[in-house]
Amino acid sequence: MNDMVNSDFNEQTDFSPIEKILEVTEDADKSFDTDKIKRAYLCAKACHEGQTRVSGEPYITHPIAVAEIVTGLGLDTDSICAAFLHDTVEDCSERTSLADIRTVFGNDVALLVDGLTKMKLINVEDKEEENMENIRKMLLAMSKDIRVIFIKLCDRLHNMRTLGVKKDEKRRLTALETMHVYAPLAHRLGMQKIKQELENLALSYLDPIGYGEVSADIERKYGQNQNFIENTKEYVSKKLSEYNINFTLEGRVKTVYSIYRKMFNQNKSFDEIYDFYALRIIVTTELECYTALGIIHEMFKSIPGRFKDYISTPKPNMYQSLHTTVIGRDGIPFEVQIRTREMHQVAEYGVAAHWKYKSGDKSTANIDEKLSWISKLIDTEDGAVDTEDFMRALKIDIISDETLVFTPKGDVLSLPIGSTLIDFAYAIHSEIGNKMVGAKINGMIAPIDRVPQTGEIIEIITSSASKGPSRDWLNIVKTSEARSKIRQWFKKEKRPENIKIGMAELDRELSRFKVRPTDAQKAEIIQGTAKKLGMKDAEDLCNAVGYSGIAMTKVQAKLKSEYERIVKPDEQPVITDTSQVQVKKDKKVRRSGGVIVDGEYGCDVKFAKCCNPLPGDDIIGFVTRGYGISIHKKDCPNAVEGIRNPEMSGRWKHAEWDMDDYVPGEGKPLYEVMLQLYAENNIMLLADITAQLAEMKVSLLSINTKKRTDNEMLINLTVGCRDIEHYEMILSRLKRVRHVISVTRGFA
Repeated sequence: MNDMVNSDFNEQTDFSPIEKILEVTEDADKSFDTDKIKRAYLCAKACHEGQTRVSGEPYITHPIAVAEIVTGLGLDTDSICAAFLHDTVEDCSERTSLADIRTVFGNDVALLVDGLTKMKLINVEDKEEENMENIRKMLLAMSKDIRVIFIKLCDRLHNMRTLGVKKDEKRRLTALETMHVYAPLAHRLGMQKIKQELENLALSYLDPIGYGEVSADIERKYGQNQNFIENTKEYVSKKLSEYNINFTLEGRVKTVYSIYRKMFNQNKSFDEIYDFYALRIIVTTELECYTALGIIHEMFKSIPGRFKDYISTPKPNMYQSLHTTVIGRDGIPFEVQIRTREMHQVAEYGVAAHWKYKSGDKSTANIDEKLSWISKLIDTEDGAVDTEDFMRALKIDIISDETLVFTPKGDVLSLPIGSTLIDFAYAIHSEIGNKMVGAKINGMIAPIDRVPQTGEIIEIITSSASKGPSRDWLNIVKTSEARSKIRQWFKKEKRPENIKIGMAELDRELSRFKVRPTDAQKAEIIQGTAKKLGMKDAEDLCNAVGYSGIAMTKVQAKLKSEYERIVKPDEQPVITDTSQVQVKKDKKVRRSGGVIVDGEYGCDVKFAKCCNPLPGDDIIGFVTRGYGISIHKKDCPNAVEGIRNPEMSGRWKHAEWDMDDYVPGEGKPLYEVMLQLYAENNIMLLADITAQLAEMKVSLLSINTKKRTDNEMLINLTVGCRDIEHYEMILSRLKRVRHVISVTRGFA
């Protein structure tokens, strides 16, 4: 690399391609090492010599464009150098290496380039381990030096600006990745200008028709009121000048993506977008913000419920501003944003404003505090968290909008949309969550799974006598932070119980295989699986499974591999001890309840009371914790909802009736089925019902009546039924009983 870059530049060296960058750095208030920037450019140019982009342009045009965007953000010398060099290690390994970059440009530049190199090929739709690790590496690089993600966002922005030359499939995948990862990251970092451009560009490729329709609506509406913003600015400017306020006025039209999201996500028409026009007032002090707000409300009629004070209650990404929506003199609604100049820079550049307008010291406590959410997200439990958990955490903790709630002391806490009171408790402190026994919202007792709304005051009720969190909370909480803390509590406090639960889960999984392993083989299989998953021994694995620190979906493949290595089911075992010989049980012995689960006979099953499945119904099995496999009808509401729940998806198993297990006629086994009769009240009603059941030789297992009105009643019956055909016959006969209005299966 030293041969590529001369430390002394002669007059013939052409720096015209980076003229804009050099002009900005020379005119800036802070000092830049322009010689170092020039060397980085020359090095990148030499490394990429002969390489072209898909468009046919020389590849160096891309690093130059990225460096220009980075310079516009006001980042430092090392960031600009890293922008020039960000693709060299990946694409030019024969010409340079990370060690070369470290030697010539220093350790900081090398660390930035290394972090950027590790961010290649992230695909949020692919949840395989490799792609999950790429996202983890991105977050890890961010936690070490936030400038990495600034440069990556600039890189992605230029790629999106030039995406039109790529093939359709590549355009869509890149746009999807941009919308799901990079735009939300820019929003979380407060970088609104980059976020808005990324969203608009991504939308134009993901839904070109919708993008075109909204763009056309904007052109039409703006064309009808072309002078509205300028006239309003002039009117407001005169009024503010009367109060001797030092201000700057800006006007804008809402972005295509913002309108698109409101129209399609909130089911609004274009004419219902009240903040299509916006006026921004930028003043010097916070006091002037509130003074300007009073002037605006004096000049225009405000729309109730449309005022937000983000100055006293800043957003989590540091955004501060006053927002109000008013009706203009022409009857046109518009939004007014009022903020100080410092607030405006933070609103435009987010955390990056620290480099552009402050000292540039990236290690300050303020920056670390603002970025604490990154370390929380990558702080997984000994690396044992599974792919789906991590991807869910990514989408909730980065992508979700926030709910702003208050503690009783008035402190503001930000939670992802949909978070519960349990999430709130753990966001305050682990001990608060662990000792939680109740909660209040605005002074009123509320269930702990309640989802609070923005502006509510939440008080958590704790007790030293609390036995700790419930395992059910893992299915209730929304945030990865709360889920992680609950798991940590069970990991630490309930190890013996966890081991028993985990062992039962593993034993149930092993029972599904062709040949059931002996106790010695089972111990060896579990020990080997633990080692393959990086755990010390079988107890650690059982503990992790028991407290949900690792998903069974992650264990299953390793367990099967060890089973096949140790048991070798295709080989016939040599019998040396006749006492160990097991007599094969007759298949007609109904240990399985007449059900085959995942192709296996003999599973310990029970029939769900919520739907009472019968032979002939389409069924599905659910692996319970310690109570065998619960059999549901496939259309059972509990089953339908459970299958959609990612927490339970791995526990639903294919199930079918073992029709060979039955014999024709009345010798078939009986199943309980619940019936609900809605009928007119009559003194002979119960006698008629029981007479019909007796005539059909149907066992009546229970009966319960409930008066609905003076003339109507509800009767719940539990009867013995052989199969779906028998059930249909019973149903038909009961419907013919006098005074019976309707008969349905199951209890309401």
